[in-house]
Amino acid sequence: MAEAGDILIGIDLGTTNSLVAFGDDSGPRLIPGPAAADDVILPSVVAFHEDGGVTVGHEARAHAVERPMTTIYSIKRLMGKGIADLKDDAARLPYRLAQRRDDTEQRDVAAVVVNDKPYTPPEISAMILRELKVRAERHFGRPVSRAVITVPAHFDDAQRQATRDAGQIAGLDVARIVNEPTAAALAYGLDRTEHAAIAVYDLGGGTFDISILRLEEGVFEVLATNGDTHLGGDDFDHTLIDLFSREIREQCGVEIATPTIKQQLRTLSENMKKRLSDRDTARVEIAIGPDKVYRRTITREEFEKMIEPLVRRTILACSRAMKAAELTPEQINEVVLVGGSTRVPYVRQRVAEVFRCRPYTALDPEQVVAIGAAVQASILGGANRDVLLLDVTPLSLGIETLGGAMGKLMSANVRIPCQATETFTTFQDGQTAVKINVLQGERELARDCRSLGVFELQNIPPMPAGIPKIDVTFLIDQNGILNVSAREQRSGKMASVQIIPSHGLTREEVRHMQEEAIKYAREDMTAHHLIDVRAAVEFDLNKAEQMIERYGHLVDDAKRRSLISAIADLRAFAGQTDDPVALNERREVFNRSTTSLAERAMTATLQVDKTDAPESAAKQSSPRGASSPSIT
Repeated sequence: MAEAGDILIGIDLGTTNSLVAFGDDSGPRLIPGPAAADDVILPSVVAFHEDGGVTVGHEARAHAVERPMTTIYSIKRLMGKGIADLKDDAARLPYRLAQRRDDTEQRDVAAVVVNDKPYTPPEISAMILRELKVRAERHFGRPVSRAVITVPAHFDDAQRQATRDAGQIAGLDVARIVNEPTAAALAYGLDRTEHAAIAVYDLGGGTFDISILRLEEGVFEVLATNGDTHLGGDDFDHTLIDLFSREIREQCGVEIATPTIKQQLRTLSENMKKRLSDRDTARVEIAIGPDKVYRRTITREEFEKMIEPLVRRTILACSRAMKAAELTPEQINEVVLVGGSTRVPYVRQRVAEVFRCRPYTALDPEQVVAIGAAVQASILGGANRDVLLLDVTPLSLGIETLGGAMGKLMSANVRIPCQATETFTTFQDGQTAVKINVLQGERELARDCRSLGVFELQNIPPMPAGIPKIDVTFLIDQNGILNVSAREQRSGKMASVQIIPSHGLTREEVRHMQEEAIKYAREDMTAHHLIDVRAAVEFDLNKAEQMIERYGHLVDDAKRRSLISAIADLRAFAGQTDDPVALNERREVFNRSTTSLAERAMTATLQVDKTDAPESAAKQSSPRGASSPSIT
C-alpha cells in the first residue's frame, strides 16, 4: 500500500453524477459511498439548510422539489462562465443566479445565490469534490490530498481553471486535468496493445465531446476532438419541460414560473426520458391548482423527433472530428459510448449510422470516465508504466497583429503539453511598449475570434520601427492551461500572463468558430493577406519619407518630387484597393523606384560612421521582409 502522501485518486466531476476511483497493481476500482458496496455514484447535487449545514448527493437530490431555491444541480454548466453567458440557463433554473466580482482575479463571474449569499460554481463544485475526498479517505483510512480530475475535451481555459480552483478549495492538489473522452479510452484500452483507431462519443448531462484516438503499443494519441460544452442530457430534459410548459399555459392558462413547479417539471422530464429509453410510451400527470390536471402521453417516436436537432449537432461534430483526424468511418475500429445520455436508443442508433458500426457498450457509460481517471492517476503515481497519454488542444490560439489580423501560434488539435514561439516587431519608431491581445478561434481576423486576455510588454528601449525583436511564446501545460510570455531580444525585457478569461465559450461561439472557419476560409485568407500587405506598404512608405527628409538632397529635385508623388499615390491606392496581389505589385514597383536614393543614403551613411550601417540598412527592410509581423 502506498504511503499517505502518495495516494492519488481519479475523479469524474460530472454534471449529473460524480464518481471517485483509484488504481494500483490490481487495476482501477471505483470507491463506494457508505450506504453499500455498489453505491459508487454521487449525484452532483448540493443542498443548503437553514441551520447552515450542507448535504451532497442522494439526500440532496431527494428533497430538490421541496427546496428548489436551496438545492443546486448542474453546476458544471456554470463553470468558468459569466452571467451574460447564462441567460437561457437562468430562465430555466429554479435557483437564482447573480454576478459576483472576483477581486483576486479582477473579473466578473456568475454566482448562485442561496439565502442571500453568493457562491461561485467552483465553490459549489468543491463541496461535491470534498464529499468524494471523504469517500476516498474513509476507504483508505488515511488523508487523501492529490487527484486527477476529468473535464470535457472542449472546456476552455476558464472552465479548466475553474475546475482546478474547485479542487484546491476542496483541499485537493490537482495533479492533472484530463479530458473525459481520453480518460474513457484509457479505461477501455488498458489491456490492448495492437493498433486501433477509437472514437469516443461522450454525451453527459451538460456537455458533449467526440474524440478520435489512435492506440498503438500502449500509446494513446488524440488525433482530433470536437464538441459542445453546453449540450447534453439536460437539454433533452428541457425539450420536454418546454413542451409541458407550453401546453399547460395553452390548456390551463397557467404560466410555469414558481421554483417549485420548475423543479417538479425537471424531475418529471428526467424520469420520463429514462422511461422512454426502455418503453415505447410514458405518461405524465400534473395537478395544476385545485381543479385542473394536465395529462400527457409521450411516445418514444415523438420524443426522438423533439431531440433530433440536438442529436444532429453531435453527429455533425463527429463528422468534423473524423475530417480533422483524416479518417473515414471505415477506418474507425471501435466506438466507445460515454455518459448517461448515451443510454437513449435514438442516440445509439445515430452513432451507429455515422460510424457505420455498432457502438461498444460493455463498459458502464457512467463509470468509464472515473475508471480512466484512476488509470491516469496510477500512471502519474508510478503504478502503471505501460501506458502513455498524448492529448490535444481543441482550438487555435494566437495574437492580434497590426491591422487586426489573427497571427496563429498554435493550430487546433496540436498535441499537449506544447510550446510555440514566434518573433514580432514594432511598427513605430521609438515605440517603448506593445500590447499583446491573446486570441482563440479559427478565423483569420481578430474581430472574428475571441479575446482571452490582454497584457503589455513595457520599457522597451526606443529603437527604429522593425528593429526590436519580440519573441511571443505560448505554453500549454499538461492540464490544457495556457501561459503566454513576451520577451524583447536585445533588452531582455519580459512580460507574461496565465490566461484566465472571465467566462467560457458559449455553445454558439464554439459552433461558429469551427463552422465559419470553413465557410469563410477563402475570404478570411484574402483579408488577412490584405492586412499584411497594407502593413508592409505603410512601413515602407514611412521609411521612404524619413529617407527623403534626411537624404533627399542627394538626388535632383525632379527625382525627389517624383518620389514624394509616388508615396502619395501608393498610400491612396492602399486605402482604396481590396486586392492584396495588386497592392503588393505596386509596392514592389515603388520599392524599386527608391533604390537609387537608398544606395546614395547608404554610401553617405558609411562615410559618416561605418558603425551605423547595420541600423541604416535595417531601416530599408519591411517587417514582413524580416519575417516579423508587427504588433502595436
